[in-house]
This record gives sequence, structure tokens and C-alpha cells, in this order.
Amino acid sequence: MQRHASVIGIEPDRIQEYRDLHSHVGEGVLRILAECHFTNCSIYLREPENLLFSYFEYTGVNFAADYNRMAADPITQAWWKRCSPCQRPLEQRNPGDWWATMPEVFHLD
Repeated sequence: MQRHASVIGIEPDRIQEYRDLHSHVGEGVLRILAECHFTNCSIYLREPENLLFSYFEYTGVNFAADYNRMAADPITQAWWKRCSPCQRPLEQRNPGDWWATMPEVFHLD
């Protein structure tokens, strides 16, 4: 199992919209997450800094392949199209990334 964390900004005037979207995540989105071995998914909001923190666990054997499968899914693409305008990517992130990844520096099991 791999733990993944990342951060992104959120547009202040779209915080309620983002909350509303995530209070009604569609079954198709949840299904592809499960099929691609993404579990224990959480998103936290930090105000007043307007940051979103994402955490999930990956239980598969080929993260890149599963992520690409999820990214190619039409339901996921439609979901991201609704969520992305609410988000404000950080300037300091890896090229090609939307969310800025965060390395784990401590874990207590």
C-alpha cells in the first residue's frame, strides 16, 4: 500500500461550490476510484489560506497504469471538468501535475 498526499489552492469564491460537489460525488466517480485501487480518500480544506489537502491510499501494483486508466475514464473527465475551475494550482509543483505532491516525512502505524 502506498500513501499519497498533495495540496492545491481553492478559489475563495468557489469554496461552497466545491463543498457541494463533494457532498454528492457520483457513483461512477466512486466506482472508478475503487477499480483503480484508490482507497481511504480524503480532502481537507484549510481556511483562510484557501488550501485543499488530499490524502489517499493506493493498493494496486501499477500506480501509473491505474492513474492513466482513471484519467481516461469519461466520467472522471467530466468530474474533473466540474472541480478544476474551483482549484488554483500552486506555482511550485512538478511539471504536468495539477495538485502539488507532498512527500511523507513521518508515519505512525
